[in-house]
Amino acid sequence: MNNLMEASLPISAAARLGTAAKAPALPAVASITLPLRFMFAGILALSAGTAWLILQPSVLATYHYNQHVIAVTHLFVLGWICSVVMGAMYQLVPVALETQLHSERLAKVQFVFHVVGFAGMVWMLRAWNMKQVGHFGAILAFGVLLFIYNIARTLLKVSRWNVVAISIASAIFWIGLTILAGLSLATAKLPFDPEVQSLSIWSRLLEPVAATVRQFNPLSAMHAHAHLGAIGFFVMLIVGVSYKLIPMFTLSEVQNTRRALTSVILLNAGLLGSFVSVLTSSPAKFGFALLIVSALALYGVELSAILRARKRGPIDWGVRYFVTAVVLLAPLSIVGVVLAWPKLPLNALTGQLENVYGFLGLIGVVTFAIAGMLYKIVPFLVWFGTYSRHIGKAKVPALGDLYSTRLQAAGYGLFLSGVLLTCVATLLEHASCVRLGSALIGGAVLTLILNFLAMLRHFLRPQLTPLRITTVVKPS
Repeated sequence: MNNLMEASLPISAAARLGTAAKAPALPAVASITLPLRFMFAGILALSAGTAWLILQPSVLATYHYNQHVIAVTHLFVLGWICSVVMGAMYQLVPVALETQLHSERLAKVQFVFHVVGFAGMVWMLRAWNMKQVGHFGAILAFGVLLFIYNIARTLLKVSRWNVVAISIASAIFWIGLTILAGLSLATAKLPFDPEVQSLSIWSRLLEPVAATVRQFNPLSAMHAHAHLGAIGFFVMLIVGVSYKLIPMFTLSEVQNTRRALTSVILLNAGLLGSFVSVLTSSPAKFGFALLIVSALALYGVELSAILRARKRGPIDWGVRYFVTAVVLLAPLSIVGVVLAWPKLPLNALTGQLENVYGFLGLIGVVTFAIAGMLYKIVPFLVWFGTYSRHIGKAKVPALGDLYSTRLQAAGYGLFLSGVLLTCVATLLEHASCVRLGSALIGGAVLTLILNFLAMLRHFLRPQLTPLRITTVVKPS
């Protein structure tokens, strides 16, 4: 068993018992307020995006190439998913790779650029003001550059590279390319005149790339950009990081290192080929789609083997959320392969199928997986930051006392039923059922918020009970 898992066992035991135990040393990690601020911003964006779908279900019930769909998509992607993933990476990368974050101060600066950037982009996308989208996109891009630099410098401290380190390095490469592609798309939609002095620096710098982008079909370019971010950053991290976290949370270990590494290599190769073939509308996109599906299938086989070998009994709700997200990769892969068929006609049905594909990927898979990991990460952050220093001095709550498992179960049912209903309603262009499905998802988001507030209450007002000291009197 690796060092991280061994270190987690005494903490878990001490948390359950609340007794006099010495908290073990962990790899140096960022203060808990750093990831929590990213997660708080992300949950606000998730709440806003869900409310948007409830109020305007036509976003999903109609074809997706309009400013409202693009705006709400970026709210989910940049505001919710990116915020939470970046915050979690600042905490998990040092722990998973047993090293130290390069700079916590740099991460705090990046948070400001990130929030201003994504909020401005969503607002300007809704108004379809591409010049201002570019300005806010440049702010976001600078924040992402700080993030990439910080994680890259952290990776350079790793003494021994493994499948987790390779997947993280791949993910930060793809997110950098995604941001570059997004800015280039925005620039390509602006008329360029080198004599106009009001042109921003970013538009002048990116114009050569934008000139190339204009040669491709705008819809193909947008789809290629979306796949870079969704698969290259989000799915890559889900696959790679879970090879560390799922064994840790279930008391298991990777069963076949070669299989795990092959899944990451194939995923990278398939994504590179898909990006080029989707951008150029090449029939080869079908073959690369199958390559990505093969990578995900290998990942599923390895994850199943890890879970079968676990030493912990029934899996908790956090892991159940995550495993369900992985299961949803199967229908998502089927839809992806169908859409990659070279001779597939673009009509009302296939247009709505593309909406289903995007929704199922971002909300059904990525959001479900993130919710599961948050239920594992946040309780530990709050518990360790609040109670670890009191071990041996007072009786402290267990990890499971920080949140409600009933709310977890209710959120699971609401979220899964909401995702399935919304997918069917989207395919059928039924706006009322899209609203109902989104409302169910909104209910699941509410359970997540209530549980988070319950956990943060411990951070603000610790629940400590004095230890009972028993005096034994020896008979004279």
